[in-house]
Amino acid sequence: MSQKVAVSVVFVAAMFMSIMDVTIVNVALPTIGRDFGVSPLAVDSISISFLVSLAVFIPASGWLGDKFGGKRVLLSAIVIFTLASALCGIATSLGELVLFRVLQGAGGGMLAPVGMAMLFRVFPPAERIRASAILTVPTTLAPALGPVLGGLLVTDLSWRWVFYVNVPIGAVALIFGLIFLRQPGQAHPGRFDLPGFLLSGIGLGLTMYGVSEGPVKGWHSTDVLATIAVGLVLLVAMVVVELRTAEPMVDLRLLGNRLFRSSNGVMVLGSIAFLGTLYAISLYYQDGRGLSALQSGLSTFPEALGVMAGAQLASRFLYPRLGPRRHVTIGLLGTAASIGFLAVLGPETSLWWARLLMFTLGLSMGQVFVPLQAAAFATITPASTGRASTMFNTVRQLGGAVGVAVLTTAIVLVGPVHVVAGHPVANLTAYRVAFLVAAAFCLLAIPCALSIRDSDAAATIVRRERHHDAAQPAPEPAASLAE
Repeated sequence: MSQKVAVSVVFVAAMFMSIMDVTIVNVALPTIGRDFGVSPLAVDSISISFLVSLAVFIPASGWLGDKFGGKRVLLSAIVIFTLASALCGIATSLGELVLFRVLQGAGGGMLAPVGMAMLFRVFPPAERIRASAILTVPTTLAPALGPVLGGLLVTDLSWRWVFYVNVPIGAVALIFGLIFLRQPGQAHPGRFDLPGFLLSGIGLGLTMYGVSEGPVKGWHSTDVLATIAVGLVLLVAMVVVELRTAEPMVDLRLLGNRLFRSSNGVMVLGSIAFLGTLYAISLYYQDGRGLSALQSGLSTFPEALGVMAGAQLASRFLYPRLGPRRHVTIGLLGTAASIGFLAVLGPETSLWWARLLMFTLGLSMGQVFVPLQAAAFATITPASTGRASTMFNTVRQLGGAVGVAVLTTAIVLVGPVHVVAGHPVANLTAYRVAFLVAAAFCLLAIPCALSIRDSDAAATIVRRERHHDAAQPAPEPAASLAE
């Protein structure tokens, strides 16, 4: 079997399982809390522990993939994640469940960077737009499908099935990978950079914890402020140490590459806007408009349909004609407009308008993530692909956590409930403000998109001429690709 097909199948299955896990578990948290007899504040540790573990293990994933080979590490990560999912399903206490979620995060932290590096190594630059369209499926379909599937499982079966559902997916991906994946040639990763691993892992983990807990405990909380402060100090120390290390685990020198730097800027700001909006819209549907978790998931799902349509539009038609600079910019404008229009929905507005805007949001984000992922690695050498993938995925995860925290904070500050005629009612203004904040982050990403030079990504821009089957790549740029 072609390695392009084999890597794509295993990676998409693994990523779909990992990303869906976040939103599908969120739906089940209230039920888990009631089952274990713990407070909503305590049950939040189920999600926080997974995100923090994910953040700790992501930095090491690139080195592990280069050291032991992509196939071994990717399949090992699938085994760890799948086994941990089964253990979560049989947990008998909150403490056990949190422990197993940490193990899940360890597997999930290695899945995305190693799988993405393998994907971009088997797809040459001229075919990266195809690979990017493949990547978009799990990263944007899974968050929208999670609430729908989670609502069905919790309502009709048990909260334990939100974890058990990962087991068959992981088992199929593992068996398929064992049969069809080939072990690629291993790069020379150098020695294990222990200072870089500790500083980046602990620093990023503490920062993610503080950002996630901020909206829950309050940004004035001593615990939150201290955790974020220590995390940021460790990350600053990591920057100093890694820039002085010959073979760093977190290769910050990659940001000297103009195209990669601009792509990461768009990714972090776009992730804040997009993933924050997906979280805020579920609150709007359930707390603002009184929908059930399942109804909320179904009303969010048009976003996934938009992404699937947008990915095809982007990869087949727009990217070869527009190039990444204009393509990403147009996508950001469409995304900002879609999110901004969510802010004008009133209490009596038909929910079909919200669903239509979710579709246009997905359609527009397809014009951001697909060209961005196609272009980002165009000037990265094969030897550096593993470390570049690690950084790219770290930025995406951090952007998602910040997006949820910022939009939740906006809702809390305005107040999701106010009193009308002596009765508490939903305050839709809080959600409108949150959507406007997300749209603003989207607009902030436009300068980063405009700094992308199409000439840097020329190898990925393939124009298909009529009556010809062969794809003709654009000429390689003569200018230097890094500043």
